[in-house]
Amino acid sequence: MHNFRELIVWQKSRMLVKDIYTLTASFPKSELYSLVNQMRRSAVSIPSNIAEGSGHKSAKEFCRYLEIANSSSLELETQIYLSLDLSFINEAEFESILKKIHEIQKMIFSLERKIQSDKI
Repeated sequence: MHNFRELIVWQKSRMLVKDIYTLTASFPKSELYSLVNQMRRSAVSIPSNIAEGSGHKSAKEFCRYLEIANSSSLELETQIYLSLDLSFINEAEFESILKKIHEIQKMIFSLERKIQSDKI
């Protein structure tokens, strides 16, 4: 079992949630129950699954939750592209968020590989 609070990837994904909430606050009100809601749910799912997975004793189970967290990050990445396509965000906002998502994806992948190799 890991202390998820000490995992840098969990800390960074929490910051990403805050960024997504701030970013989507300026979206059109008509998107509140569609794209905004979906983006926020995807973002929240990342640190939530990292935390939930860390509570499992087996490496296999933890890795399963890391895969789910990564899937949520890919979903969020798609939604960021859609937000740019729909002109809800500008290029600078897009690049900033995308960079953070990619960093988190790499960290999830690295953590998963470490857990598999260490069997911790």
